[in-house]
Amino acid sequence: MDFNRSVSRPLSQLGFMDNEDELQLMGWNLSPEDLTHIPEHWLSYPEVRSLYHYILAFSYTILFCLGVIGNGLVLWIFCVSKPLRTPSNLFVLNLALCDFSMVLVLPILIYDSIDHKYPGHLQCQIFALCGSISGIGAGATNAAIAYDRYSTIAKPFEGRMTYGKALILIICIWIYVLPWCLLPLTEKWNRFVPEGFLTSCSFDYLTPTEETKAFVGTMFVICYVIPMSFIIYFYSQIVCHVFNHEKALREQAKKMNVESLRSNQDANAQSAEVRIAKAAITICFLFVAAWTPYAVVAMIGAFGDQSLLTPIASMIPAVFAKTVACFDPYVYAISHPKYRLELSKRIPCLGINEKPPATSDTQSITTAA
Repeated sequence: MDFNRSVSRPLSQLGFMDNEDELQLMGWNLSPEDLTHIPEHWLSYPEVRSLYHYILAFSYTILFCLGVIGNGLVLWIFCVSKPLRTPSNLFVLNLALCDFSMVLVLPILIYDSIDHKYPGHLQCQIFALCGSISGIGAGATNAAIAYDRYSTIAKPFEGRMTYGKALILIICIWIYVLPWCLLPLTEKWNRFVPEGFLTSCSFDYLTPTEETKAFVGTMFVICYVIPMSFIIYFYSQIVCHVFNHEKALREQAKKMNVESLRSNQDANAQSAEVRIAKAAITICFLFVAAWTPYAVVAMIGAFGDQSLLTPIASMIPAVFAKTVACFDPYVYAISHPKYRLELSKRIPCLGINEKPPATSDTQSITTAA
């Protein structure tokens, strides 16, 4: 596919804005070589106001701080704490590594947003590659975590994760992820291009060709629909299993004329159904809320009315997609009792004060049939 096409567009004076002397179209100050890497769609819009660039830089700064702290703590604690090195937690580590690949390139976005400039082709490729690894890798890893939790809860004996099984699944995740990152990078299928304010980059969903439509449609199914379907399916099965289990316990307790079959049950604690349901809903909502707007933008760009995709309209979903890389560690790890316990031991100044769980709190009284 020939991307080295010529770009023709007017550069006439359009008016005034902010402290700029003259309002120009986006990309007016770029070299012809740089313009070949930018979809013509963006070149028809006026330059974005400085205020929006600064708002974007501020948002990225907050995300960078949250992501470095959250993912950094996860990687550090899981590396130094032997009790946390379980097969299931290998998926959490893999998720943190995927998220960290996005977080580490956020300073590029912060600098370019403050400077209001296109980062250059090389930086654009680096950022888009890290973003692809983070987004696609996190989606696949989230699906693996959902499967692991489903197996552990629904099949507690035969479904236990082993190191061998976990490593095989992680290898499968990367085999699943890497082709969709390397194909655009090498321009074998699609390419990485600037988007929105021209300060960040992603795969090309705007070039009006059948090849672009095929790639975007395939990406939509492989990287969005399939992981989300697995996540929703496994977590819904977990909720159903827990509800049915709790219902069976209550019915058995009625037959035995006892209030509960659980020993040392805290009357004020939330029921297991509510806790599991809240966790499942939170995880599903986080994935859907972060990636659905961006998936919609890509589908509109490839198959719909591209005039709907203004620079601002496309950047808002892009920022939402980056937030998941910063909040994943808080959902998956900081809510983990053993992780919180290790944090309270090693960094007491955080004031977490997590207490070791009593082993008998969640044990059920076994009864003869």
